[in-house]
Amino acid sequence: MYCSQCGQALVAGQAFCPRCGQASEMHMAAGAPQPAANPYGQFPIAQVERRVNALGVAWLVYAGLIAVTGFFGLAFAQAFMTHMRPWQHGMWHAWEGPFMPGFFLRFAWIAIGLRLGLALAAGYGLLQKARWARPVAIVAAILSLIHLPFGTVIAV
Repeated sequence: MYCSQCGQALVAGQAFCPRCGQASEMHMAAGAPQPAANPYGQFPIAQVERRVNALGVAWLVYAGLIAVTGFFGLAFAQAFMTHMRPWQHGMWHAWEGPFMPGFFLRFAWIAIGLRLGLALAAGYGLLQKARWARPVAIVAAILSLIHLPFGTVIAV
């Protein structure tokens, strides 16, 4: 016997398809009670769970991308900014003013750390099906919209 919706092979007497969640024809013909309403609307629960798992893995991969690019980018920026000084009037001068390179670099490290933490939390929470994972993933998605192209893709 096969599922009428997705074609998955069913074991005799099996009430629901393990792939898509559709009630089997035998189960429906026997007058068994109908399954509870699907809280996700028209999508079968198994399909929604697979997509949530895929999204959780995507967030973890994106967190790895943030870690690698952020670390190398800020390491390069730190090496460049600490050894180079502004050029004025034919001479190299020391950085002056309230916004020295150290301030910007500390701010950038904190921003990378927060983005990395949000992406890791969203990925882990989605894989664990935690109730707090959805709002965290939404906040992380909004913040990653400006990170082209991967941040925009995962946010959408």
